[in-house]
Amino acid sequence: MTATDDAARWLGARARRDVPLGPLTTYRVGGPAALFVEIAGDDDLHLVADVVRSTGVEVLVVGKGSNLLVADAGFPGLAIGLGETFATIDIEGTTVRAGGAVPLPVLARRSVAAGLTGLEWAVGVPGSVGGAVRMNAGGHGSDVAAGVTRVRVCDLATGDDGVVTAVDLELGYRTSAVTATQVVVWAEFALAPGDVAAGEAALADIVRWRREHQPGGQNAGSVFTNPAGDSAGRLVDAAGCRGLRRGTAQVSEKHANFIQADPGGSADDVAALIDEVRRRVRAAHGVDLHPEVRLVGFNPRSQVEGS
Repeated sequence: MTATDDAARWLGARARRDVPLGPLTTYRVGGPAALFVEIAGDDDLHLVADVVRSTGVEVLVVGKGSNLLVADAGFPGLAIGLGETFATIDIEGTTVRAGGAVPLPVLARRSVAAGLTGLEWAVGVPGSVGGAVRMNAGGHGSDVAAGVTRVRVCDLATGDDGVVTAVDLELGYRTSAVTATQVVVWAEFALAPGDVAAGEAALADIVRWRREHQPGGQNAGSVFTNPAGDSAGRLVDAAGCRGLRRGTAQVSEKHANFIQADPGGSADDVAALIDEVRRRVRAAHGVDLHPEVRLVGFNPRSQVEGS
């Protein structure tokens, strides 16, 4: 019996089998999770932690799936999502506490409506608060690290559940100390008083800029992190990869650091294109681009996984 079978037995009716993960990501391609559980509250969270510790089943925290590509073969372990209990926003003075499942655009708009400033940048990022903390998401000159103060983190592998400070998160450029087995339950942000009209104008400007400069459709935003002192998009473009296609995946004609998947396409095609773009940039510029997108279920020996 596998660890996944053991987990299924422990979870019983709480877990669903063979749940497609593609629809839960912004790429909208990819295979199923062997098991999927939506966490409805703390009791479920601690139950899943008990199951993970007892069985050793591999776990995947899905979030909004805006930075996730799951292989066509799927994920053989336990995928989890956070339910509506974790999608609340509480504002007290200039402190905002947002659940891990809160969409970043919602958080940006709620904070502006409350007369606060500091999270306007988040309106253009289609992820969740939890995912944003894990990768220190950002844009337009700011990021999570600029405002986050405390985070409640539950580690499914150890059962540890507590509040950590921003310093403990070790936030860097698109990185943090949050691991694959840790769930960001909520995050607190220290903001500043702002003008509602000015904030709404800033939100509109960011949305307008993104529509003008970035493609729509099925993608996960920037594919590669920017090398120090340079732009990944510029390097991809200069290597002749703008518009490059592999099967059902194509480097965007609008922004070379975006890869778009065709409707009904293949996650493996997207991964193969990421691999090919990395190879061409390495050959042309001597620079090894690193994926910002999290790749799950692919051969760890491939270039895609960073070897």
